[in-house]
Amino acid sequence: MADEIPWERLFDEAIGVARRAHVPYSRFPVGAAVLYADGSVVSGCNVENATYGLTVCAERNALAAGVAQGRSQPVAVAVVANTETPVPPCGMCRQVMAEFAGPNLPVRSRTPKGDVARYTLGELLPHAFTKDFL
Repeated sequence: MADEIPWERLFDEAIGVARRAHVPYSRFPVGAAVLYADGSVVSGCNVENATYGLTVCAERNALAAGVAQGRSQPVAVAVVANTETPVPPCGMCRQVMAEFAGPNLPVRSRTPKGDVARYTLGELLPHAFTKDFL
């Protein structure tokens, strides 16, 4: 499945939305793009807040926007940050991904230079807390 994913399209979306990130405190813009089973792509950027705890990551914003649009089956996630090495999603984002996808969800992170890190959600979050525990 990962070979069929339009990664360049996802990274282009993530790069574009990262330019709109609201990051006046960290100056660390991040963009994410989520591909859904129906072929649609929903993107999101990080939005910081003066009370740091209310900051929302790009990945969670993209997934929340997907929910708002009626999407529920992510099949891939791409993340772009302006760093020297690819940055994986944070722990909160990993847990939110686990709400909507299983451990085989492909996740890729990329730098502006084009360096890519490849993961599955299961590698990033091997012991996810899911509805199976409720």
